[in-house]
Amino acid sequence: MPVCLLLSVLVLAVINLVYLLQKHKSNDERNNDILLRGQAEIVGRLSQLGEHNSQEQAKIAEAISEQRISMLKIIDEKLLAVTKSVGDGLQQNATKTSETLTDLRERLAKIDVAQQKISSLSEQVVSLQEVLSNKQARGAFGEIQLNDLVSSILPPNAYEFQVVLSNTKRADCVLKLPNPPGTIIIDAKFPLESYHALRSANCEREKIEAERFFRASVVKHIKDIAEKYIINGETADSALMFLPSEAIYAELHANFTDVVEISYRSKVWIVSPTTLMATLNTVRAVLKDAKMREQAGVIQKEVGSLIDDISRLDGRIENLSRHFKQANEDIEGIKVSSGKINKRIQKIENIELGEGENHPHLTHLANDS
Repeated sequence: MPVCLLLSVLVLAVINLVYLLQKHKSNDERNNDILLRGQAEIVGRLSQLGEHNSQEQAKIAEAISEQRISMLKIIDEKLLAVTKSVGDGLQQNATKTSETLTDLRERLAKIDVAQQKISSLSEQVVSLQEVLSNKQARGAFGEIQLNDLVSSILPPNAYEFQVVLSNTKRADCVLKLPNPPGTIIIDAKFPLESYHALRSANCEREKIEAERFFRASVVKHIKDIAEKYIINGETADSALMFLPSEAIYAELHANFTDVVEISYRSKVWIVSPTTLMATLNTVRAVLKDAKMREQAGVIQKEVGSLIDDISRLDGRIENLSRHFKQANEDIEGIKVSSGKINKRIQKIENIELGEGENHPHLTHLANDS
C-alpha cells in the first residue's frame, strides 16, 4: 500500500508540473531549467521507485514461494494422513468383509445340512403317513412297537408273539405268568382314522360326529378283545389293549372317560407305550418272585447241606485243636529235655580232666544223671 500511494502522489505531481509549465510556457528560460531539473528529479524518483518496487516484488514473491512450499508440505502431510487412514479403513473393511463372508459361508453350509435333514425328515414323514394310511400297515406298526417294548424288558421265556389260541384266534403277544393271574393277552389297536377325524373337525356338528365315530371305534376294539382273548381256563380274566400313540391315549382318558369305564367293566386294560413299560416291569418283578418261590425247596436243601458241612468243619477244627494242644505239650517236653542237655554240656565243658576215674567232677556228673 505505501508504494502505490507514493506512485500516485508522484504521478499527480508530474501532471501538476506539466500543467504549470504549459501555463507559463511563454516565460523565460528560467522556467525551462526548472522544467528540466523537475523532469530529471522525476526520472530519478521513478527509477528509485521502480527499484524499490522490484525489491518489494521480490520479497513478496519469495514470501509467496515460502508460503506455497509450506502449504504444499502441509497438503502433502494431510494427504498422506488421509491416504493412510483410508488405507487402514479399507484394510479393516476388507478383513471384516472376509470374516463376514466366512461366517456367511459357514451359516449357509449349516443351513444346507439342515435343509437336507429337513428334506430327509419330510420324506420319512411322508413314508410314515403312507404307512399309517393303510390299515394293515398301521396294525403292523403297532405290533412292531409292541414287540420292541416286550422283548426289551422281559426274559425270552416269559412271552410269545403271534400265538394261536384254542378258539383259533391269533394273539399279538402272550405273557406267560404263573397262576394267578395266568396267561395275559396283549393286542395292539390303532384307531388313527377316527382320531384324525376328531382332530380335524372344524365345526360343532363335525366334532360331534367325530366324537361318536372315535367312541364307537374304541368300544368296538374293547369288545373284540374281550370276546377273543379272555378265555376261561386258558387265559387270565383280563387282557391288555395296546395303543401305540400317547396322544390317542391322552385324548381317551381326558375326554372319553365313559369309554375308559367300559374297558374297566370289560376287564380290558388300555395301555400306551409308557404305561405298558411300567406294566411290563411289574410283570418282570412277579416272574422273579415266582422263580424265587419255585427255588425255595432247593434253597432249603442247600441250606441244610451247608449246616451239615459247618458241623463237620467244627468237629475237624476241634480235632485239630486237640492235635495242636498235644503238639504244644510235646514241644514243652522237648524244651525241658533240651534244657537238661544244655546243662550237661555246660558241666562237661567245665570239667578239668584228671588221671583217675574217680575225679570229683565225673562223680558229680554221674550222680546228676
